[in-house]
Amino acid sequence: MRYEGRVFRPPSEAYSLIVQVTVGCSHNKCTFCDMYSEKQFHIRPMKDILEDFQMARDAYKYIGRVFLADGDALIRKTEDLLTILNFIKDKIPECERVTSYGTPKAVLNKTPEELKQLHDAGLQMIYMGLESGSDKVLEYVKKGETADSIVEAGLKVKEAGIKLSVTAISGLGGKAMWQEHAIKTAEAFTKMKPDYIGFLTLAMDGEVPLVQEWRAGRFAQLTPEEVAEEMLLFMEHVDSEGTIFRANHISNYVNLAGTLNKDKKMMIERLKLALDKKIPFKSEDVRNTI
Repeated sequence: MRYEGRVFRPPSEAYSLIVQVTVGCSHNKCTFCDMYSEKQFHIRPMKDILEDFQMARDAYKYIGRVFLADGDALIRKTEDLLTILNFIKDKIPECERVTSYGTPKAVLNKTPEELKQLHDAGLQMIYMGLESGSDKVLEYVKKGETADSIVEAGLKVKEAGIKLSVTAISGLGGKAMWQEHAIKTAEAFTKMKPDYIGFLTLAMDGEVPLVQEWRAGRFAQLTPEEVAEEMLLFMEHVDSEGTIFRANHISNYVNLAGTLNKDKKMMIERLKLALDKKIPFKSEDVRNTI
């Protein structure tokens, strides 16, 4: 198998076959992210992609899951993606699911019919980054999207029958915008009602522009207690019945897991226990192992 640069994938794709359909991220300007900073975005030749799948088929007797990398596989032409999906279906018939990242822009560039074609060919889930439901925060971190465009893309994915997993980042608004970040993010998730919500917590490491802002004193990072208060405010405003909720990434100060809305009370109580110092916050040493 050939892979250019560092490998990034959602936590739930830890045991998936990962094949680069594109290299890097088509946007690659978010000030909090350096995942694909060393890569120049480009579309891989179809010949190389199919050869990688054939090599994997020859090497492994069983391949249960496939993740199409890198940061925006969905930006490829629909006919290319259909060729890849049909190749998987033909060569890896035991594959139980195929997933990929998808930027809102890439989703919105597809017609509803194209997304339905991709679903019917085997694309079961798309991972998308909301990061924040606040347009002020999104503009500040140069996401290149508005909350409305991200919500529109999420609803479009669901309408095609494709499962939707959306991430947000606790603390992304800093001390100046934490309330708006919490409430507006809850509102965006309430509109989308994705199948899965995943929360990470902002970590100040690396040399990304947001870390430079923080070091220069122009961005004030939330304390663990303030992150918990922010999450409490989010929980009080979100209404996404049936959504599987996870905030148990290594970056999170307090691990939360449940299903909305039935487990909201339980998760709120856990946050309150942490604020009452009855549950310890995760140490920075642990979080810095990301």
